[in-house]
Amino acid sequence: MNMRIGGLASGMDIDQIVKDLMKAERIPLDKLKQKKQTLEWQRDDYRSMNTLLLDFRTELTQMKLTTKYRARSVTSSNEALATATASSAASRGSYTISNVTQLATAAYRVSGKVTGDSGPKIDASKSLDSQTTNFASNISWKQGSVESKTLTGNGGTSGLNLDLEKSGVKILTDSISSMSVKVNGVAYEVVAELDTDPKVSKNQVKIDETGNLEFGTIIKEGAIVKVDYVTDKKVEETTLTADATTFQLSKTNINIKSDVNNDGVVDENDIQFKLEIGGTSYSVDTNGNIINSENDNEVLGTFDNEKGTIHFNNKQTSGTTIKVTYTQNYTDFSVTSQTSKGEVKENFLIQSSETLNQVINRVNASNAGVSMLYDSASDKISLMRKETGNFGGTSEDDMTVSGSLGSSLLLNDDDITNNGAKKQKGTNAEFTINGLTTSRSSNTFDMNGVTITLKKEGPGETATLAINNDSNIVFDNIKAFVDKYNELIDKINKKVSEERYRSYTPLTDDQREQLSDKQQEQWEEKAKSGLLRRDSILTGALSSMRQDFYSPVSNNQTDPLYRQLTSIGITTTANYLEGGKLEINEAKLKEAINNNPEAVEALFRGGGDSSVESEKGIVHRLYESVNGTMDKLKARAGNAFSTNEQFTIGKSLKSVDDQIDSFEDRLKQIEDRYWRQFTAMEKAIQRANSQSSYLMQQFSGGN
Repeated sequence: MNMRIGGLASGMDIDQIVKDLMKAERIPLDKLKQKKQTLEWQRDDYRSMNTLLLDFRTELTQMKLTTKYRARSVTSSNEALATATASSAASRGSYTISNVTQLATAAYRVSGKVTGDSGPKIDASKSLDSQTTNFASNISWKQGSVESKTLTGNGGTSGLNLDLEKSGVKILTDSISSMSVKVNGVAYEVVAELDTDPKVSKNQVKIDETGNLEFGTIIKEGAIVKVDYVTDKKVEETTLTADATTFQLSKTNINIKSDVNNDGVVDENDIQFKLEIGGTSYSVDTNGNIINSENDNEVLGTFDNEKGTIHFNNKQTSGTTIKVTYTQNYTDFSVTSQTSKGEVKENFLIQSSETLNQVINRVNASNAGVSMLYDSASDKISLMRKETGNFGGTSEDDMTVSGSLGSSLLLNDDDITNNGAKKQKGTNAEFTINGLTTSRSSNTFDMNGVTITLKKEGPGETATLAINNDSNIVFDNIKAFVDKYNELIDKINKKVSEERYRSYTPLTDDQREQLSDKQQEQWEEKAKSGLLRRDSILTGALSSMRQDFYSPVSNNQTDPLYRQLTSIGITTTANYLEGGKLEINEAKLKEAINNNPEAVEALFRGGGDSSVESEKGIVHRLYESVNGTMDKLKARAGNAFSTNEQFTIGKSLKSVDDQIDSFEDRLKQIEDRYWRQFTAMEKAIQRANSQSSYLMQQFSGGN
């Protein structure tokens, strides 16, 4: 950069002089920036118009659908017996429902009293383990650990493993049948080793003792495989990362001792809980004390087996390794239901720490297709299939319950005749429609686009269902469409007729500094006005759409009486200043819809597949016109995803940007030239001053 000297010798304000000179030089640059701003405003205006057209095109897409013109209403002569609703696909006509001898019902089971005669009533919010002896039929507990794991399909039939070897546990094979495996929500039958045929069938999965899964069909890669299973024990091992006085197990209601061998005696061979700390083994006595297995006098702490919490008498330091091996009581419960999609079976592994409410919630959230509840007032459980109908055919049951917990809840078949328990098969609705005796699994069913609902049994009663065109809905649909069109042309008309204030150009930076924010806003409002005044694309779109509306529609679907909008009561408003807005003669339009709804539909959406313009319905014409206009607007102004090279205004903007860059470089050169000139002047004046001073000194010295 050249050295700049500003007025030291001449006393002139060189900096201000250069600035003033550059203001004049910058005038062409300001004009370029104003041109750029105008182009950007114009681009944004075009894009806003394109957004309006896109919104209207969405409405046109809806108006292409038959549902806009074929709304149906249904009246019933006996709503107490049957009612109905109709879709747009329903034909106008009538159905006669008579002799409803039986309504569809859902299969259900109701238990006897769940609580035994001697115990307090079951509390559904407390753990099952704490109330085992209170049930009318005691829960038969098994010992092990209920686990759940989610695996990912590998594109094969084998290779998935539960990874049990790391923890030293194994699958309890005698509980295989009560386990659950689901692939993307679809249940597979779980089997152990197959004696007669080693090949696993398509709907089966084999689990061996080590946790290997083998499917009878290929499991797609990435499929979600959820496995609920039981192991012989639970092993939890961890190294403390901080000092601790307690250790919480992941499960509660832990077994200390249990008659694992079923020999009627609980002895040392039946110990279920084992604790190892730093290589020393500990057990729990009958008082809950944790003692050294080899030295009864060494008490490590206490164990709360209901909460699964170990309390240490002395703090265990960070880095200590703790290993706990234990079991928990569990039981099983299964529901098999015959449904419209076939037989569905759900297995549930129930931990002793779970409550009856939790069991009920699990059943209701499952794919068993049943709804379960416990009524504390009657002390009974109800299990009802969610679907009505008889899907079990002539079999005695189309919903069965099995498993140990099912027996404890008095829902198994053996308990149906005891203690007030009962069951009921699902039934089909049986009735006559238009003289045809038939049946349905549901009281609500579809017939040719009509959804009929049977309300009660009524042998000898009759209900006539009349399906008619709902003119009010069709009228509202057409009115909403016309309103949308009027809104569109109103906004376009305002834009193309805006006043253009040519004296209001975009503000320069210097001009902005001289105006307040309010003044800038008012100025820019006028500067932006009229940028699309009399724009050929938009005025052409208005003309095209008006032509689409007013041209007659003539195809093999239209009625000669209904080939123009005026014939159904839609005309242009009398005020020409409104630019061709439409108005509706409500009485005439409703009359046309009632008398000939097919002709009204054909006028709007008929002939959509024709290449002849006169055969196309109004909606199809408008759709093509709007599409064409949007393409032109995009070619001129692009969209948010366009680059400047892809549309006309963008290319102009790029050209202006290049000119601005070039001119700014030129201005820098001009400014540098001015400074060089003034610097040279200052240096010359300085030299002259120095010479003058020297001569004055010489003359003074001569005296």
